[in-house]
Amino acid sequence: MANGLNNKGKFGTAPVFLTAISTILGAIMFLRFGYAVGAVGILGTMLIVLIGHLVTIPTALSLAEIATNQKVEGGGEYFVISRSFGLSIGAAVGIALYLSQAVSVAFYIIAFAESFAPLMDFVNEQYGLWIHIGSTKKLIGIVVTLLLALLMITKGANFGMGLLYIVVGILALVLVLFFMGTSIHTGHVPFKVLQNDNFFKVFAIIFPAFTGMTAGVGLSGDLKDPKRSIPLGTIMATVIGMIIYLFITLKIGNSASSEVLMSPDNQLIMGDIALIGYIMIPIGLAASTISSALGSVMVAPRTLNAIAADRIIPSPRLNRWLAFIKKDNNEPTHAAIVTSAIAFVFVFLGDVDVVAKIISMFFMVTYGALNLISLLENFAANPGYRPAFKSKWYISLIGTVMCIWLMFKMDAGYAFLSIIIMVGIYYFLNRHQKKSDLASIFSGVIFQISRNINVFLQRVNKGEEEQVDSWRPSVVCVSKNSFERFAAFDLLRWISHRIGFGTYIHHIDGYLSKETNEEAQRSMQRLIHMNEVSKSSVYMDTLVNSEYAASVSQVLQLPGVSGKENNMMLFEYAKNKPDNLEEVIENLGLVRSVGFDTCILGSSDKDFGFNNEIHVWITSNDYANANLMIYLAYIILGHPDWKNGLIKLHAVYPKEEIENQRAKIMDMVNTGRLPISANNIEIIPLDQDRSIKDVVNSKSKDADLTILGFRFEKVKNSGMEHFGGFEGIGDTLFVSAIKEKEIK
Repeated sequence: MANGLNNKGKFGTAPVFLTAISTILGAIMFLRFGYAVGAVGILGTMLIVLIGHLVTIPTALSLAEIATNQKVEGGGEYFVISRSFGLSIGAAVGIALYLSQAVSVAFYIIAFAESFAPLMDFVNEQYGLWIHIGSTKKLIGIVVTLLLALLMITKGANFGMGLLYIVVGILALVLVLFFMGTSIHTGHVPFKVLQNDNFFKVFAIIFPAFTGMTAGVGLSGDLKDPKRSIPLGTIMATVIGMIIYLFITLKIGNSASSEVLMSPDNQLIMGDIALIGYIMIPIGLAASTISSALGSVMVAPRTLNAIAADRIIPSPRLNRWLAFIKKDNNEPTHAAIVTSAIAFVFVFLGDVDVVAKIISMFFMVTYGALNLISLLENFAANPGYRPAFKSKWYISLIGTVMCIWLMFKMDAGYAFLSIIIMVGIYYFLNRHQKKSDLASIFSGVIFQISRNINVFLQRVNKGEEEQVDSWRPSVVCVSKNSFERFAAFDLLRWISHRIGFGTYIHHIDGYLSKETNEEAQRSMQRLIHMNEVSKSSVYMDTLVNSEYAASVSQVLQLPGVSGKENNMMLFEYAKNKPDNLEEVIENLGLVRSVGFDTCILGSSDKDFGFNNEIHVWITSNDYANANLMIYLAYIILGHPDWKNGLIKLHAVYPKEEIENQRAKIMDMVNTGRLPISANNIEIIPLDQDRSIKDVVNSKSKDADLTILGFRFEKVKNSGMEHFGGFEGIGDTLFVSAIKEKEIK
């Protein structure tokens, strides 16, 4: 993925700091801070500053951490998010970020035009002229937008950096004069906080004052050493800006009453407080807003340029056009033209408060994403994540939670709208990219959670026998015929759908070598594809061994995917060609010796038929097996493939036991312990002249799965013959429980 901007940076740390601090100490400070102090009091405004910095400080620390882990190229925050979360999610957030940066240009130009209001009032009063202030401010905004666009296209960021030094010098002088001044007003603001509704409305208007701390990150592609300059410049600007705002709150609150501060005629109340404020405060407002607009008009096109350079936009021609870089000054001129056009639209709105709310929402989403990246990376303990600067996971968590909470507290409607817009962008881009980034986002986190849960479960169950009421099948299957017969895999995915757990091992004959390892990798890809297509929850793997028995022995010692030990082995063979059945029987003693329940699936050409009927056959020899057989049938029936299925229970007992067994079974049905309808239970007296196999073949010829019990002792004596004679039925599952399971 190409990056449009030249990676040979020319700037140091100072531009990052200056861009950030000049944006932080900008339009809101001059135009709305007096209103905020009047509306919610000194304490309330201080709380706004502190709560706002519970977002911005964690974000600054998260950004500093991420920036010192990877080379941050052109695009700033977009680059960081897209390289951490993937292009689709990065672009969804990046486009929202770009729009907020582009809208910020308009916001600062509108505020810049406000600085001319005192001059227009003075001219009207002194010379008797009638200048329409509203129309004139719009005209000023349009002219300034044109001039900034022309400046970026022709001169580029170098000229802008020179202006930043002058602007920050003016800001420093204005603040000194402000703190030295004495108010022309009387009274002071009560030290109180008003109602919550008012508090968060004011917060939404004031919050953009603190968002400038990431402005310098957009210059990442033009920095000599982004890993040093971004953390240092960003953190310095954030902390210094917070301290200045706290002192401004105290100064304003002790200089005028709430009524004076909240009056629309006193937007530039700082001018009534500062030394020669009637001149210096408008100059300070003009300087800070034009520098902020300059910073935004430098940063926003670089974000759009980086998005286009990654070929995110569905139109290749538009990507190439927006990714264009002017060679003589390294400026994304086409992206600057688009940014200027967006700024024009919002300059016509002319309402500082409305534009501030839009900016707040988009910035909140971006900051939340940056904090979430840091949180997930810290939690995931990825060995490739080794930042030179380390934040703390709980600081990133605070930043993430605060972003989400404040979005909805400020304006739930705007919050929902911004989330819907970004989700829509993500799904649109995801379809265009034809791949999903979601799986990679939380992989490290899921790994850590899984590991911790497994360790916890092992400790809890150490030396203790598993409780009967918490038993669930954790089945492992070893098969040579994974790609010829799918019956065993289907059975595993049904068992592991909700209640049980399934592990499928594909056995490869041979000794481990480069060739067999490559074969195993190819087989693994095929197994994963099977899993994806069937949307199963089965864990897949391969084993290379010279003997099938060696793989069985190895698998019996594997930890279970559930975090607990496996407790059941599944074998499979083809009923019409039982070549491997003898090999399966040879391993039954080993499976039994380690305490595993055993299932042997005889697959037929019917391939589970219509997934409609499961027949369970119980005989007087199945005392230990019966409940496990019923339980497995019940679990299988819980899969959507069997949504219209039913269980039929056939119980075969000697005539003298019929009534006693009938009473037991009906008692279990009536008490709800047996999940089978009484209409689907048939108790059959044992006929000495007819074998059980004949009865099964007759009654279950239309069954889609037939479950039968078997005893190891009998199989040991009769061998393969024990599983023969069931040619009249379809797929057959033979079950042997190591001990009786209780149905509760």
